Amino acid sequence: MGAAEDISAQVDRVLVTGGGGFVGRAVVNRLLEAGTAVTVLGRHRYDDLAERGVRLVTGDIADSDAVHSAVEGVDLVFHTAAKAGVFGTHEMYFHPNVLGAECVLNVCQERELPLVYTSTPSVVFNGEDILGAGEELPHAERFLCNYAETKSYAEKRILAAADRIPVCAIRPHLIWGPGDPHLLPRLIAAGKGGRLRIIGDGSNLVDISYIDNVAEVHLCAGAKLLAGKGSVANGHAYFIGQKEPVNLWRWLNDLFIALDIPPVQRHISFASARRIGAVLEAGCNLLNRLGVQREPGMTCFVAEQFARSHWFSHAAAERDLGYHELVSTEEGLRRTLPWLREHCL
Repeated sequence: MGAAEDISAQVDRVLVTGGGGFVGRAVVNRLLEAGTAVTVLGRHRYDDLAERGVRLVTGDIADSDAVHSAVEGVDLVFHTAAKAGVFGTHEMYFHPNVLGAECVLNVCQERELPLVYTSTPSVVFNGEDILGAGEELPHAERFLCNYAETKSYAEKRILAAADRIPVCAIRPHLIWGPGDPHLLPRLIAAGKGGRLRIIGDGSNLVDISYIDNVAEVHLCAGAKLLAGKGSVANGHAYFIGQKEPVNLWRWLNDLFIALDIPPVQRHISFASARRIGAVLEAGCNLLNRLGVQREPGMTCFVAEQFARSHWFSHAAAERDLGYHELVSTEEGLRRTLPWLREHCL
């Protein structure tokens, strides 16, 4: 029995916040395939999900009334909703990522519902290479973007509730696959426009996470939390990625070649990229305060992400959650290329 089927056998209904998003929709799809009734809480109405029998609640995740409505008849909650990104004001991220997470957590505590939280490895990024470390890594003390800072705060708040309800956090790194709204489409657009440069010497290794594997580890976590506060997963965070890290620039260039996009060959030093990022961020912040919305083409956070190695041990997820990679990197690329050719070229 798989994780989705295990959940279906134990619960009547599951709530997925952000169920119309990339990760949320993947979790919803797996639950529906296993025959589980699903409620989705999101900012928009998703008619395609309604047609498949999903109960839709449209509202703000920081609105207690909306969240209370969404948890009616629910036995397990996946909180995938968040604002992602590498640039923007603190308020833009604080409302959904902190106030929203606190609201969902509070309602789950009132109803004594297990909660799986979608976090990010960005909570531990400290400006240094990370080479196979695990969950013993502490949260960073300084953050280069408001996304990472707000997700760190929310993860700490949620995991601190482990003495009251079963909770855990999943930290998938660089999620990709068919339907990807962020990572690969942005990189492809930059590659087509000749705007990409290899930052540093191009030897950095990173974790990447195929979307089906990300959904699977969420379901494994949910199935474990149904055992209650005594669950081995309760109160813990888990890194997740493909079985092996990839050389970021080699993997990206192989992808570009498969899409008939010229590979990235020009280099820029990390120090130069970081200085450019700082200048562009300052300029865009000034423009935004003047009412002109701009997003910088480079930020300090992106410079570090593209220059440093950051890959993690996945042993804890395998040991505690029973997680195993479903889709290899090679198979994931084979599934993703047709979608990219249709939507990004």
